[in-house]
Amino acid sequence: MPTLSFLLNSKNGYYNADVTITQAILAGWTGRDRAAMEHHIVEMESIGVKRPPSLPVFYRCSASRLNTADEIEVTGEDSSGEVEFVLIQSEGNLWVGTGSDQTDRKVESYNITVSKQMCDKPLAPELWSYEEIAAHWDQLVLRAWVITDGKRELYQQAAVGSMLAPGDLIRQYTGTATLPEGFAMFSGTIPAIGGLRPSQRFEFEFEDPVLGRSLRHGYEIRTLPVVG
Repeated sequence: MPTLSFLLNSKNGYYNADVTITQAILAGWTGRDRAAMEHHIVEMESIGVKRPPSLPVFYRCSASRLNTADEIEVTGEDSSGEVEFVLIQSEGNLWVGTGSDQTDRKVESYNITVSKQMCDKPLAPELWSYEEIAAHWDQLVLRAWVITDGKRELYQQAAVGSMLAPGDLIRQYTGTATLPEGFAMFSGTIPAIGGLRPSQRFEFEFEDPVLGRSLRHGYEIRTLPVVG
């Protein structure tokens, strides 16, 4: 179980805390708009990924895959990032951050659960208290950029109002209104602009336009050779 250091931002101010992650959940197919979700499903089918068995669906990966690193290593050149909001229960409170569900797309084409285990899941090192943003939740925006050979391109952008809200995700996974202590849940992602593709660097942000702030992170992707 990893223990990650975060800067926590609540109505009482900022403070640093070590958060132990006991379980990592990766939600998928979490759109509110079924037409937009169908677009993403078709996008995934184009690279060989089967349609999901349910909407939404919840995958598990090792909690040790979560980190706040600025560089990760992946095997081969078939993985790509995807920006998501992340719910973390700690100190009896629900916190919200952002992360990237880096996924091996080649493996994903034949087994999504296994693909989720193949890559690290970098997180921005700051979390917001959910109660501070709950009232204007739907106005928050996720964005991501891919950088290859020095060229930075907008890769994803959408308001989280297009996705299931935190309370809905938690209830559908746990059957209750509360995420258990130490659990971290990735939200599922938004469509990629121009289709899924690998990059040398992945940058992402979670913007709160109402309070005028953003969570940001980026990481280099170091590719290891496939031998045999």
